[in-house]
Amino acid sequence: MPKLDINKAGWEQSDFPILCETCLGDNAFVRMSKQEYGRSCGTCARPFTVFRWNPGTGMRYKTTVICQTCAKIKNVCQTCLLDLEYGLPTQVRDTALALDNEAPTSEINREYYAQNLEGKLEGNKSLLDSGRASSAGKEMLKQLARTDPYYKRNRPHLCSFYAKGECKRGSECPYRHEMPVNNELSKQNIQDRYHGRNDPVAKKIMTSHAANMGLQPPEDESITSLFLTSLPTAATEESIRTRVAKSLPAVPPSQIKSVVHVAKSRCAFVNFKDRQSAELAAQAWANGLDMDGDIVNAKWGRSKASKPKSSLTAAVQEVTA
Repeated sequence: MPKLDINKAGWEQSDFPILCETCLGDNAFVRMSKQEYGRSCGTCARPFTVFRWNPGTGMRYKTTVICQTCAKIKNVCQTCLLDLEYGLPTQVRDTALALDNEAPTSEINREYYAQNLEGKLEGNKSLLDSGRASSAGKEMLKQLARTDPYYKRNRPHLCSFYAKGECKRGSECPYRHEMPVNNELSKQNIQDRYHGRNDPVAKKIMTSHAANMGLQPPEDESITSLFLTSLPTAATEESIRTRVAKSLPAVPPSQIKSVVHVAKSRCAFVNFKDRQSAELAAQAWANGLDMDGDIVNAKWGRSKASKPKSSLTAAVQEVTA
């Protein structure tokens, strides 16, 4: 019996990677190289088995960047870190399903967390429980989901020498001869994409979807409130505040300034302390907010200058007009 190396306790060994159809490629006879403990996981920093392959003709070689334990925790591909079911960034999925990120982000305990969860993951696809997700959130993911493979994502990287005007390989260069585009989408990192925070791709997707659903952020930056209509008859100010807080795990409850409920009109104003929290709420409620089985519609509030100085009922009537 081989002697167990105590230094390798908790390190991961695997026979096949967890990949999405896009990263695997369209080649039915793909060949992979396997290297045990080839690198440290990009999220938990534990050594794991690295796989490398060419997804197709004219494509670049791809490799796994996170371990299988971390991939199962978030139900993502080991290479592109996109959700395996919907093909979307984790920030989009977690926002739609109101999932809280429980994985630690600090270097102190993330390795300990991943090692303890490894046993719980055996036999399970992931720790995500989407069965309790709202119907509005599921509908949002259905509209945004990428069902077909997007093989253009496997293209070679840009040639840095071409950008400098110094590439002499011409058509024989294995890299793409295109000028790089420097924008917010080019500023990404593994930690943010995996944990679903500050992901520019996710922000672009959710902002565009909210605009298509009639929740384009108003130009007036002072507007930090959203207007909810068609509330359940049994709704109260406290139940609305509780449901709003649960539907926005990325927004701390302390950022909800106030909830003004008008029971007679079955509507409510949700006021936030800053514009960013209000925009996150608008993106999460693009397809409505599920309350007691009813879908509550959401709209942006209006500036104080456009509201008449009268009762709250008059303000409500103006927004609903």
